[in-house]
Amino acid sequence: MNRLSITVDPKLLEESKRLAGVKTKREAVELALRDFVRSHRMQELAELEGSDLVDMSPADLRRWREAGAG
Repeated sequence: MNRLSITVDPKLLEESKRLAGVKTKREAVELALRDFVRSHRMQELAELEGSDLVDMSPADLRRWREAGAG
């Protein structure tokens, strides 16, 4: 794990913690980073739709993962 020191808008951080239902700053930051990565990966997948590299649409993949197949 890397140690990091950053300056963050305290109101934004507190609102993020409240909305996410987490108690620590670390949890809020890690959740935000995970969501950011997931969002961008889904966008990359959406851009591959129809390219013959991926046979599932993002919605199909989401349903497949939610069904416990992934």
